[in-house]
Amino acid sequence: MSINLPSRLADLRELFQALEWDKLSQAVQQESAARLAIVGPVNSGKSTLFNLLKGRKVSAVTAMPGTTRGLVEERVGPLTLIDTPGFGEVGGVDRAQTARQAAEGADVIVYLFDAAAGLRQSDYETYESLRTLGVPLIVAVNKIDLIKRDRELVLEDLRRKLGGEVIPISARTGAGVGDRLLPAIVAAHPAMVVALGRELPAYRHQLTHRLIRSAAWLNGLIATQPVPGLEVPLLLAGQVRMVLRIAAIYGESLSVRHARELLTTIAGGVALRFLAGELAKIVPGPGWVVAGVVAGVGTWAMGHAAVYYFENGKDLTPAQLRERYRQLRRRAHKGLPPPAPEAEAERAETSP
Repeated sequence: MSINLPSRLADLRELFQALEWDKLSQAVQQESAARLAIVGPVNSGKSTLFNLLKGRKVSAVTAMPGTTRGLVEERVGPLTLIDTPGFGEVGGVDRAQTARQAAEGADVIVYLFDAAAGLRQSDYETYESLRTLGVPLIVAVNKIDLIKRDRELVLEDLRRKLGGEVIPISARTGAGVGDRLLPAIVAAHPAMVVALGRELPAYRHQLTHRLIRSAAWLNGLIATQPVPGLEVPLLLAGQVRMVLRIAAIYGESLSVRHARELLTTIAGGVALRFLAGELAKIVPGPGWVVAGVVAGVGTWAMGHAAVYYFENGKDLTPAQLRERYRQLRRRAHKGLPPPAPEAEAERAETSP
């Protein structure tokens, strides 16, 4: 049986060279220019939510030219926040039309309700109007900390009336934002992880880890296909895209040369394991599972090695990077998560 596999580091480098680096890099950069629309009734806490996400009070807001219904956009790096301050006030503005203007062209819409005010008929009509846009729509109910006694009743009533999931949050305290709202945004539009991770440092680790887990699961699934070597370009492209996304999250615009050097440096430590995973496919069934595990664990470790590289200011030798990769693989096989940043700092301070 003839198997064409990248059994040497030189073979891996040739495969990396063959990838369409410019297209992959350009696609990742485009993902950074995401548009997140936060819409909802007046006083629902939209500005409070955005200030919480950003980590500071944002005061610079520029009205879009030619709009007369309160629509504003704010650029925060490559991320565009689309907001509708004050829509729905008495006297004036067609809520549904304003919300549609804010949401059209967005990558994700977060429709924010006030838990204390409940769901009014006009709010429901706006929600129905937003659903027709074909844009991923996430419903969050804010100020949940103000209705402690009736919280479950309010949430159940909203779920029943809207016919879907409702995410409870408190923009004032941060409850539900990091563990519920951001994962929902990324699940609705996975490419949003780049923009959110880059512009929201407080949530960077959580979002980066989610990106790595997703890439590892996908590569593990791809690797289970039974023909040895067939999925190699897809696996490598997935790993390249993952590392480029991590670089973008950390605000690094990697050149093609730099990205290739980083990946081939890490790949120097994975070549033999990669080959072993592919050879395991010779044994049908269990061998395919082994190949999937090898690819998934390898991708996971590669992602966290890249995070370590960027968090250390790219000041690592190839030997240090490969050793880090081997440590991460050992942790993965033991079912352990990557070391927390605090643990890294403590170890650095106590080391001689």
